Amino acid sequence: MKTPWTDSVDKKCPLPEYPRPQLVRDEWLNLNGIWDYCITDKSVKRPEYFDGEIVVPFAIESPLSGVEKPLLPNNRLWYKKLVQIPEDWKDKRVILHFGAVDWQCKLYVNKELVGSHSGGYCPFSFDITDYLTDGYNELSLCVYDPTDKGWQQRGKQVLKPHGFWYTATSGIWQTVWMEPVNEVYIQSIKLTPDIDEGVLKIKTVLTGDGDVKITAKVLENGKEIITKEISRDDTVEIENAVLWSPENPFLYDLKLTVSLEGKEVDSVSSYFGMRKFSIENDEKGLPRLCLNNKPYFQNGLLDQGYWCDGVLTPPTDEAMIYDIQKMKDLGFNMLRKHIKIEPARWYYHCDRLGMLVWQDMMSGGAFIGFMMASVLPTLHINVKDNNYHLFKRDEKKWRDDYKAELKDMLNALYNCVSICCWVPFNEGWGQFDAKEIGESIKKFDSSRFVDHASGWHDQKGGEFKSLHIYFRPVLMPRLDGRPFCLTEFGGYSRKISDHVFNEKKSFGYKFFKTKSSLTEGYRKLFENQIIPLIPKGLCATVYTQVSDVELEVNGILTYDRTHVKIEEDVIKSINERMKY
Repeated sequence: MKTPWTDSVDKKCPLPEYPRPQLVRDEWLNLNGIWDYCITDKSVKRPEYFDGEIVVPFAIESPLSGVEKPLLPNNRLWYKKLVQIPEDWKDKRVILHFGAVDWQCKLYVNKELVGSHSGGYCPFSFDITDYLTDGYNELSLCVYDPTDKGWQQRGKQVLKPHGFWYTATSGIWQTVWMEPVNEVYIQSIKLTPDIDEGVLKIKTVLTGDGDVKITAKVLENGKEIITKEISRDDTVEIENAVLWSPENPFLYDLKLTVSLEGKEVDSVSSYFGMRKFSIENDEKGLPRLCLNNKPYFQNGLLDQGYWCDGVLTPPTDEAMIYDIQKMKDLGFNMLRKHIKIEPARWYYHCDRLGMLVWQDMMSGGAFIGFMMASVLPTLHINVKDNNYHLFKRDEKKWRDDYKAELKDMLNALYNCVSICCWVPFNEGWGQFDAKEIGESIKKFDSSRFVDHASGWHDQKGGEFKSLHIYFRPVLMPRLDGRPFCLTEFGGYSRKISDHVFNEKKSFGYKFFKTKSSLTEGYRKLFENQIIPLIPKGLCATVYTQVSDVELEVNGILTYDRTHVKIEEDVIKSINERMKY
């Protein structure tokens, strides 16, 4: 299958855009494009030859990689590329960045081991300066990924796709790039808006030593409105701030400059939005989700971020934009990014286009079994998740690894304006200590909501009563003081021949044969079951889903993004009524 963007991918440099909009430097080098690759047995320490070429950053299993082969648990995947460092970087430190590599990797520069990394979804980097020589330098990466034969966080990836389990993603699957920096440079920033106090909190993490001066400049519509010398943990006052919302996604520009002994040593650009998420009772005493101190109904969709040509990697920047803008045009204001972390540019587009995001943590561990995953939830029986054996989280190492990757995700995405909710666990998959973990997330980031156990096996933690309802009518549950959020429902399905992943096999929750019958079913679902619950306390909805994904045919869009399967005017008219 192809998407409308498949044939426009430049194999010499796909996804050429600057990959980290929240922390931008002028000088950088994109390393996407043609690399050498080979698959070896796990015992091979270094390959003698390579099998062929692969298009980075598309995973080896994807069509756009040019390879489309699985990586098995007893294999190792090797990459190699020769790069030449620009002459004017000669006196700089050179940082090599990986947007994401699934799952475990070792980096070699000129055949010397630089370092290793575990975790398949978050960005990481290495300072490779001391390993570089004049002329061309050989970068090589060794990757191990057991997919569902391991315990690591992997989302819905399996070696044998079926139902709602999808093709694996192994190796490099987000942009690879380099940038030059001085000994003292900004390693990260943490931006927290406070609309009640009218300030932006800025926490700057620097490398190196010395008495530095940091200058912050805030721009509004390109006009400089604030210039202030700040400490490494400081605030900037934003008078009469323009507030960010899906209806008015206004972003301020931010520039930070670092000087050492009167000489500028680093300068980065970023952006921020002034907004607030909170929970307050309405005039009936019902708890409501609020945006900027006003009740705001969150009308969303499940968004798994899979592509028929790139699997987890979107083919182009325009493809990412299409999904977000199309759902916004249909009247939705929220996407639940389901068990996946996107490239940083996806969140940037949500920030600038105005689309709220609920961000899931990736699932890991073994399948928890039919009883725990289906029977008990149907009977509304929640199991205590400190029984690690039942939830397939027996080993402390597995739980510690989850916590480490969760911390990486929170740090990597903290500055994304559109993210309003963190979702650490989904439907019990790999769940453990969800209440305590939800509390630890809230302690780290008090500015956002936390859905501690989405779907079932509720531990009565913060901050929602979060239900998934398929196969049965959506009824108002007994409220317990927490906002009621319907965090998955629907899944109405229809196959369109020549636009499905598999003509013979498909998966969905309720099937319709025509566009008109699917549209009528969708309309009845919302008018009869969903809209009447809003005045009774329903605060947010997540319809399944944005697009078909492999065998799943329950998307509003086909998997190739060429057809909208429900009448658009009906979706828009319903969404106009999805509010308090």
